[in-house]
Amino acid sequence: MPSLNRQEIAGHFAEIHPPFTQQAALAEANRCLFCFDAPCTIACPTHIDVPGFIKKISTANLRGSALTILDSNILGLSCSRVCPVEVLCEGSCVLHRYNQRPIEIGRLQRHAMDHFYDTGAKLPVRNRKPRMRSIACVGAGPASLACAAELARRGYSVTVFDSRPYAGGLNTYGVAEYKLRPDDSLKEVELVHSLGVTFELNTEVGVSVPLETLEQVYDLIFLGLGLGPTESLGLKGVGVKGVVDALTLIADYKTAGNIQIGRRVAVIGGGNTAIDAACAAARLGAEEVLILYRRGRDQMPAFEFEFERAQSDGVRFHWLTVARSVKTGGDGRVTALECVRMDLGASDASGRRAPTAIAGSEFLLECDMVIPSIGQTRLVEFLSRCRNVELRDGCVVTDPHTGRTTNPMFYAGGDCVNGGLEVVDAAAGGKRAAIAMAAHLEEQHG
Repeated sequence: MPSLNRQEIAGHFAEIHPPFTQQAALAEANRCLFCFDAPCTIACPTHIDVPGFIKKISTANLRGSALTILDSNILGLSCSRVCPVEVLCEGSCVLHRYNQRPIEIGRLQRHAMDHFYDTGAKLPVRNRKPRMRSIACVGAGPASLACAAELARRGYSVTVFDSRPYAGGLNTYGVAEYKLRPDDSLKEVELVHSLGVTFELNTEVGVSVPLETLEQVYDLIFLGLGLGPTESLGLKGVGVKGVVDALTLIADYKTAGNIQIGRRVAVIGGGNTAIDAACAAARLGAEEVLILYRRGRDQMPAFEFEFERAQSDGVRFHWLTVARSVKTGGDGRVTALECVRMDLGASDASGRRAPTAIAGSEFLLECDMVIPSIGQTRLVEFLSRCRNVELRDGCVVTDPHTGRTTNPMFYAGGDCVNGGLEVVDAAAGGKRAAIAMAAHLEEQHG
């Protein structure tokens, strides 16, 4: 397996949506119809004033455009890069009705946000009254960052705890680099920090800081800790050399000093993260990359544009295929996967037709690296220790309008609530909870 250092790795990840030039941005902004009750704004989970920020770009007011975005979504930079705009704002653009190309809202948003950060701009200081109440955010991912920023802008003292050395959650560690570079994620962390938010990194709540201590010290606690490690495949031989789950692979190549990629890589799973891992392996030098999915293409949960990206990177697909065991050589490294072909039977609990093995269809698939990507576990062990916080299917139960849990001291948002949606959904959930938390504190304490 060839070994690549961080500088070499970055060179393999050309951005999939390159930035606009100033001239191109002006031309694109002037295509906008600036709709009243714009469907693009409604489709955005954070409800950014899309016509408003685009109008400011058309008049070369990039700072004003960025501030319009940030007023709704403090993670406007990362969302401009990672949002599935094809199924959100751009998918709702009225130009679709006239069979015209929709406005490239994501790239215009990036244009404004890049200018904001490149010029070293700061958020304007609100005339806020310092408040004597404090909030702890558990986890430093998008939901907690959005929650912390909103509370800090309202004058509250906020401390964010995370077990990792860098804040940002999946934006820093788990999003493919051709979508979002770790440096860009950390720019947003620094913006939140500039609002007065304190970060306690390398600090695992429940281990180095007891959960009971947070309950004693802080007035409210926000749970924004996301999901856990990749689900176990239950395969024989998973612990051997050459088997690494998708999130670990992405985190390693984004933040570690070097990484090794196999020559023939098999990715197991059919979601967007599986696509990200497969494309990463292809870009990092694998000679052949295969995705094994137990159902067919029509049942694949990954977005269509993600599937097309994988195809453009040369990734091949084995549909209706399940891996049963990992085969190894004398050196203990992966040599092959024992697989079986599947057929689709009756519908399962999810409403999709359940795959069943075809007798006698077993075969060996040669590979020297296996990347499981079948979803993430729920952090039930930790969440069950949050006093009187109800869980359902391993996720936190909240009031959808406020993020409040069944324990009024705890609020929650992001993947630990929704089971794993988009960055913009986490940002929306975090901000929504912050507004409710502030209202609760003002009602209780003035």
